[in-house]
Amino acid sequence: MPRKNLKTGLQTEANDEVTKERSTTRSRKRKADVAIHLQDPDEEVIEMTNKKQYDTQTSWNPATGCTSPCRLICTPDKEVDEPVALNDVGCAQYMFKNIFITPTRSSPLPVLCWANKDDVWNNLLQKDKVYVRDNRFMERHPHLQPKMRAILLDWLMEVCEVYKLHRETFYLAQDFFDRFMATQMNVVKTRLQLIGISSLFIAAKLEEIYPPKLHQFAYVTDGACTEDEILDMELIIMKELKWSLSPLTAMSWLNIYMQVAYLKESSEMLIPQYPQTTFVQIAELLDLCALDVRCLEFSYGVLAASALFHFSSVELVQKVSGYQLQDLEPCVKWMVPFAMSIREVGSSELKKFKGIAADDLHNIQTHAALLEWLEKAYAYEAMGLDQNQRSPVPLSVLTPPPSSEKTGVSES
Repeated sequence: MPRKNLKTGLQTEANDEVTKERSTTRSRKRKADVAIHLQDPDEEVIEMTNKKQYDTQTSWNPATGCTSPCRLICTPDKEVDEPVALNDVGCAQYMFKNIFITPTRSSPLPVLCWANKDDVWNNLLQKDKVYVRDNRFMERHPHLQPKMRAILLDWLMEVCEVYKLHRETFYLAQDFFDRFMATQMNVVKTRLQLIGISSLFIAAKLEEIYPPKLHQFAYVTDGACTEDEILDMELIIMKELKWSLSPLTAMSWLNIYMQVAYLKESSEMLIPQYPQTTFVQIAELLDLCALDVRCLEFSYGVLAASALFHFSSVELVQKVSGYQLQDLEPCVKWMVPFAMSIREVGSSELKKFKGIAADDLHNIQTHAALLEWLEKAYAYEAMGLDQNQRSPVPLSVLTPPPSSEKTGVSES
């Protein structure tokens, strides 16, 4: 190779090495700069962990005079009422409340595959205590009479039958009406229909799959209540009830008791096994009792158990409800005239509705001459009926069938 070319080649190679070294230096510098902003995740976690451990050890050292890092700190929305006591080693001592509630009534529920039976039963009992009703709310409304309430509820039952609404829908509406009236003062009788139909409007939207439209509720009032008035009253009722709209009604309790009474050993609680006709007859007694304002003196669970008592036996009621006889005695005695009234006129038969499945017929709220039956009940009461006796058993008696006769098909 010519000397000139060799020199030129060496110079070129030297220049290439210098260029490569500078390039490497710049590359390392860039990598170092990037590493400052993009630290390795693993290294970052290790560094943060070490830092936390160091800080914790420093603050937890009793020699520094610091207390537990878990100590409750006072904030604007959370104040410390009392100082937290510390033990000898600097640990905070806290008092814990027992959040497990012992049921007041033994659970009659069978073993459930979808939940713990004791938890389910406790929740049911708590609902019966949370939704409290005022049995003296009529005293807050001097312009109203108990009979006005009975007429309104009787009319709501008729509306339910016309629109094929469920029994639970009516009992929710009754609960909303009674609890709302307990929050008001001096309501006049011209407002009762608006409050009643608005309560039913709310209940239907909660319970029904296809509730009637707003204009249908306004239509049944024959012009007494407009759509806008129903919407305004709906909001007022829900606000006054503090949006507590899911009580366990007397009808819900009756459904539970009946399911337990006719439950097969291997069947599910979610599938009703009881005869529909029997359920309707007991529900009719509850319907009649609901018209009397004195029903508010008793809880929903007691009302359902007492109605069942008039169609069965003490042993069965105690088994399916968990109540003792002394718990039910006042309500059972109060129900005697109502049961006598139904006994005199005879219980209604199971009604059939077009478009309603056969296994759901007993759940549809029906209407009967309840106001006439109520007058008969008051007549029995005025006659001084011996309420220490059990009322005569109506036509259909509820008794648990033998195991060999239990079937999964409800009577229709």
